[in-house]
Parts: sequence; structure tokens; C-alpha cells
Amino acid sequence: MKKEANRRATRRYRLGVAARALAAIGGGYALSALASVALALWLPVARAEAVTWGLLAAFVVYPLAVMWVFAARSAARAWLGLALPAALLGLPVALHQWGWLARAPT
Repeated sequence: MKKEANRRATRRYRLGVAARALAAIGGGYALSALASVALALWLPVARAEAVTWGLLAAFVVYPLAVMWVFAARSAARAWLGLALPAALLGLPVALHQWGWLARAPT
């Protein structure tokens, strides 16, 4: 009986770590890519400079996202902590792509 409970706890722990790793790798990449695109679209500087600053910001966002994922209390909170900022960044980017929002003037 004790071995079975230990086996279940180990399996649950491993699935939690796998979910966090997937969130860190995939979700962190998606969040940093969205941050890069959003900054490139909305910074009021020349387009080349905006793209450069957006890409530089992605190098900050990705490690922060990975740290957040492994610092969150649960894998569900980790996913939620990535999904909300991604949605907030993705909505203006999507609206811009659909032509509903214009790029910031330079």
C-alpha cells in the first residue's frame, strides 16, 4: 500500500515537472516572441530601432518567464501566469495584423 502511494506521488511530481518544463520552453518562447513583436510595433522610434529593441527585450522576457514558471506554486498557476500576459500582448498584435490598429508614428 505504501509503495503504491509513493509511486503515485512520484508520478504526479514528474508530471508536474514535465508540465512546468513544457510551459517554460514553449510558453516562455511564445511570450518572448509576442513581447518582441508588440514592442517592434508600438515603440515610437524608427522601425529598425523598434525591431532591435523588441528583440533585445525578448532576451529579458524569456528568462523571466522561465523563472516564473518554476517559482509558481503549481503548474496551473505557471500556465496562467504565461497565458495572461500573452493574451494582453497578443490582442493588440492581432488587431494590428487585421488592420484595426495602426503602427505608432515615427
